[in-house]
Amino acid sequence: MTDVAGREAEIRIEPVTDKRGRAAFVDLGRAFSDRLPHFVPQIRAEQIELVDPDKNPFFGHARVRLFIARRGGTPVGRIAAHIDELALAMPADQGFGPGTGFFGYFDAEDEGTARALLAAAEAWLAGEGMTRVLGPISLSVWEEPGLLVRGQDHAPMVMMGHHPAHYAGWIEAAGFARAKTLYTYDLDISKPFPPLVQRIVQSGHKNARINVRRVRKADWDAEVATILGILNDAWSDNWGFVPFSPAEVAYAGQKLRPIIKEELNMIAEVDGRPVAFMLTFPDLNDALAKIRGKLFPFGWITMLRWLRHPKGAGMRVPLMGVLKELHNSRLASQLAFMMIETIRVEANTRYQSMRGEIGWILEDNQGMVAIADTIQSKINREYVIYERMLG
Repeated sequence: MTDVAGREAEIRIEPVTDKRGRAAFVDLGRAFSDRLPHFVPQIRAEQIELVDPDKNPFFGHARVRLFIARRGGTPVGRIAAHIDELALAMPADQGFGPGTGFFGYFDAEDEGTARALLAAAEAWLAGEGMTRVLGPISLSVWEEPGLLVRGQDHAPMVMMGHHPAHYAGWIEAAGFARAKTLYTYDLDISKPFPPLVQRIVQSGHKNARINVRRVRKADWDAEVATILGILNDAWSDNWGFVPFSPAEVAYAGQKLRPIIKEELNMIAEVDGRPVAFMLTFPDLNDALAKIRGKLFPFGWITMLRWLRHPKGAGMRVPLMGVLKELHNSRLASQLAFMMIETIRVEANTRYQSMRGEIGWILEDNQGMVAIADTIQSKINREYVIYERMLG
């Protein structure tokens, strides 16, 4: 328990130690989020599961401490501090590496509370031997990395963070600087891509060596293993990369299966060998907004109908990858364009979808930025990961 001097003397930072505390931690975050314009309520049980060490496999390679701030007994903020052993093992020049800890799940009533929470997270991380802190990342870098600093004027898509603009000023005032910026790109999928892209796609379809196929849910476990194998290779040199553990692969496969539509998810093969993939999720937030994040008593009926046929839903491309051996080649770009055009047509004709979103994309990922520009997509959301040295 921590007391903070000065204006913040009233604030008490309490660690979460049990199941009831984790539920209170989640409910506090939900209360903060519910104030935000365009926020989409998520399913509470799913949020609690993410901070449950018995259910989320992230805890199998991470140390996590959750904190709630109280003033006069009233909860006024929350934060998570965590150390990912897999991130510690990565090379320092890739963003993480030895001595790097994280904060996430950050919410605060005012700047004084924000400072107290950040100080508590830093103190715990320093006590665990960390020399640097990055955040917000909640909890895994594959879940919700970064603070939303631009794009609060529209609703987030599935698995996207949504934060008030003033959090950035509070974090920066506490001594944090930008470490990395991530973008999402908005895309009109109701019309064909530019002629250049169409020519590249047509050329690929004439190449007998290339086969772009749907993901097969009947062979789901093997398909997930194929996709994660490509991902771990394709992203291995990227800033902030942390490999998926086997337990996380199984967990992700189980969680994602209900929203996977075969015709919206592609694996590209060259000479019969899988070398690239692209995942596309119908925007589950479209359904969650209708049921206000509540499955009971009748929300589950709406959800089941939506899952069967998400008509008109936006489409999000959260992940794609091409084996590293093909990076910086014309073939890599061609495969990407072929997959995204196939998905665009399916989404528009089968589900009457009009809008897509690609991201996150690192600001300095030149290959992905070039693809986004070529298909005439536009940046619509900006997230920032901050850093600060400890000690």
